[in-house]
Amino acid sequence: MPKLYLCIMTNEKAVAEKLLHIEAVKLSADKPFTWASGWKSPIYCDNRKVLSYPFVRDFIKSELCSVIFEEFQDAEALAGVATAGIAWGAMAADQLKLPFMYVRPKPKEHGLGNQIEGECKAGQKVLVIEDLVSTGKSSLQVCELLKEQGANVIGLVSIFNYGFPVSAASFEQAGIPMRSLTNYEVLVQVAMQQGSVNQSNLELLLEWRKNPAEWQGILS
Repeated sequence: MPKLYLCIMTNEKAVAEKLLHIEAVKLSADKPFTWASGWKSPIYCDNRKVLSYPFVRDFIKSELCSVIFEEFQDAEALAGVATAGIAWGAMAADQLKLPFMYVRPKPKEHGLGNQIEGECKAGQKVLVIEDLVSTGKSSLQVCELLKEQGANVIGLVSIFNYGFPVSAASFEQAGIPMRSLTNYEVLVQVAMQQGSVNQSNLELLLEWRKNPAEWQGILS
């Protein structure tokens, strides 16, 4: 049977524990979820749920601000990715006293037709805030849009990361540092330690990571 041997950072583990506790992240290897893309997945992440739990929300906000302060001290503004990244970006910007903007998936069809809401200044060092990263495609589209408007995108911070190799490669190719508060591997190990995932389910969970687009919940 496969096993996970990881050196988990204390804060990554604490974030994963809290997401699992309030069921913002759910694991179901036997009855997989279906993503909007059509992928079958043994995990579903809904960080919006954290907003309804004040103490967990405050903890996640604190961790987010710590990462920004420690690793992206040059940030001159934060940009939230609509819609799930807006609340986290706004809370962190308020805590750190930084300007805030958010980016829509497409321009408004009325008014000024804005896609970036807020002030994006040319040359401004902007840090993008996401709730989660999967393939990284939509996140990088936001980064590129900000660059087109003259911003200097210095990185991206998310709450959760599925850890797909394609996303890491895409961010590296784009030259954009990416940092997440916790990730899939840490979350699975925490679930194992808590007893909510057994060795049989672990095999399915690890198999999914090999080829998520083709995974159907059955071992190859």
